[in-house]
Amino acid sequence: MKNFAMTGCAGYIAPRHMRAIKETGNRLVAAVDPNDSVGILDQFSFATRYFSEFERYDRHVEKLRRGKPEERIHFVSICSPNYLHDAHIRFALRVGADAICEKPIVINPWNIDPLIELEREFGKRVFTILQLRIHPSIAELRARLQAEHHRTMHRVTLTYVTPRGNWYLNSWKGSQERSGGLITNIGIHLFDLLLWLFGDCLEYAVHITNPRRAAGRMKLERADVTWFLSIDRDDLPVSETGTEQIAYRSINVDDQEIGFSDGFANLHTAMYREILAGRGFGLEDARRSIELTHHLRSAKPVGVDSTSHALARRIPPE
Repeated sequence: MKNFAMTGCAGYIAPRHMRAIKETGNRLVAAVDPNDSVGILDQFSFATRYFSEFERYDRHVEKLRRGKPEERIHFVSICSPNYLHDAHIRFALRVGADAICEKPIVINPWNIDPLIELEREFGKRVFTILQLRIHPSIAELRARLQAEHHRTMHRVTLTYVTPRGNWYLNSWKGSQERSGGLITNIGIHLFDLLLWLFGDCLEYAVHITNPRRAAGRMKLERADVTWFLSIDRDDLPVSETGTEQIAYRSINVDDQEIGFSDGFANLHTAMYREILAGRGFGLEDARRSIELTHHLRSAKPVGVDSTSHALARRIPPE
């Protein structure tokens, strides 16, 4: 049984990590978040030591490090806001633990190499959650792509609509500096997926970028991609039953739909099993998507044209 600590235990994604820790037969012994609405902890353990101040949490974890071997922290699960990931990874390595960090593992690509140096210095690993890579539909698609001739070029349309209320833009997630904006905070695992499936990005253009939507095109080694991201509920398609969907996630490859809206919730546990078995994704696995999202959010939008995603063309000009 491994001991886990957690940063950001009051956040949206933290319960998936708590569930993964419990379902893999391990225990969460310490957690920290400045927001004390953390009753969710009781669903997974009544024994977790909770701290609202990072300094006291740091002191407690350091005390465990110097105590009995069976009480030391083996992993720190990092679910804190994106701009804190780098610092909390460093904390994990310093206290002798491996880090499991939500995406984006860092916001800016120049923060990756220093963390790799710290991995070597402390002899510990930094893992990230790239759960879409192990989604059954995506794994099947990758196997099919790898079996074909690499010169084959595909036509890909990526659509990702995951509605968020007004709270989103008023929180750290609405801040470019703290979250990396929509392209990084929402899009990072999707762009990672495209690079993983179709190779490096050769060209790109951003058509729209604002706090609620982003769209563009890119040419990868084996695909021409049109993409659209949105947190606006008006962009949700109507389902076949005529009811509004909670979210819409789609990859269309050569007019073949690759749906991955289902099976999303349990992928964190599967990722934890991979990490605990020594097969998780690390800093180098995350590098290309961190670099690409940095370029996309830094690019000047060229505007919508006839090549833009259909949902982007539907949006009235500002």
